[in-house]
Amino acid sequence: MILFKSGAELAFHLQKKHASGSRIGFVPTMGALHDGHLSLVRQSRSQCSLTVSSIFINPTQFNDPRDFQKYPVTLEKDIYLLEKAGVGALFLPEVEDLYPGGLQDLEKYDLGRLETLLEGKYRPGHFQGVCQAVRRLLDRVRPDDLFMGQKDYQQCLVVRRLLDLMSSSTVLHTCPILREADGLAMSSRNMRLSESERKKAPLIYQSLVQIKTGWQEGRPAGSVLEQARDLMSSEGLRVDYVEIARAADLAPWHEGDEGMAVALVAASLGEVRLIDNMLL
Repeated sequence: MILFKSGAELAFHLQKKHASGSRIGFVPTMGALHDGHLSLVRQSRSQCSLTVSSIFINPTQFNDPRDFQKYPVTLEKDIYLLEKAGVGALFLPEVEDLYPGGLQDLEKYDLGRLETLLEGKYRPGHFQGVCQAVRRLLDRVRPDDLFMGQKDYQQCLVVRRLLDLMSSSTVLHTCPILREADGLAMSSRNMRLSESERKKAPLIYQSLVQIKTGWQEGRPAGSVLEQARDLMSSEGLRVDYVEIARAADLAPWHEGDEGMAVALVAASLGEVRLIDNMLL
């Protein structure tokens, strides 16, 4: 695995790989890796001749500066895991490399309703920050394929919108959620949970299973969602939202809608905010 800290050097290296016919897969991360990330690497390696990854904790997507400061950093372990998983090139940019003009007056992207729904509502500016970082990473890697996890469902839709705005030929692959044995979606944030909080966290998954069961039984969406909220709240989880939406665009689901639906949850335990979802 070759490590790059310079975007220009990475781009030059990958230009040569493209010219020789390599199909390049890209797995962007913010580090603190777990097997969910590594499953994206495995998916990339199964489809591409060269897998590139990045570790960059992007400051522009944290609407709460405290969250940015507390984001776990496990760089040495992450590098070892990515090399062991078969990543061919790892990009470790500094903030100044991706944002040479600073973090003020950055470009804005037309994300439509995605920017105001669900995560967009509770984390204003977050998805603009995601797009600002992902655009810069894509400009340097220019991958054929981009691999991201379904756990961040709304983010995947935002990145798909970004690719459309860029008129990019990169293909986005949204890969399945990996879960712990008790159902908790794998997340870098899980390591910040206390022992007692970790025992309660699987209630998020249990609430999603409950929603899916009620949905398949044909029960009214309102009562299914209320029951799920009560399940989490009864154990002290602070629920931001628990919703059923259209999978294609996250518009609120209405009776008579066609196509796939998705249930989405965001809830906090102590200082740790967790999200999860399940296709219905």
